[in-house]
Amino acid sequence: MLVGTLTIQMNLHGIGSLKDKRKIVKSLIGRLQSRFNFSVSEVAAHESKLMAVIGIALVSNDGVFIQKQFDKAIDFARKDGRFYLGNTQQEIFSAEA
Repeated sequence: MLVGTLTIQMNLHGIGSLKDKRKIVKSLIGRLQSRFNFSVSEVAAHESKLMAVIGIALVSNDGVFIQKQFDKAIDFARKDGRFYLGNTQQEIFSAEA
């Protein structure tokens, strides 16, 4: 069993409140979960209006599949237009069942 993790940093601009930020973050999380069936959550920078960090997890028996799905997720987020993508970090590791 392989487990893939992806962390995406979102740089937000023109956000007036944490409520506005959370609306954008929750929207992206919901769309990623719906489109790709990922486990997704906001994992850092909860109190910052300028940045959000989301974490994505995917389990599969094929590392190439995980990599392709993560590439699609990054491209999907990049095309959103409400924020700029910052750093992304990917890791795929083996987990014994």
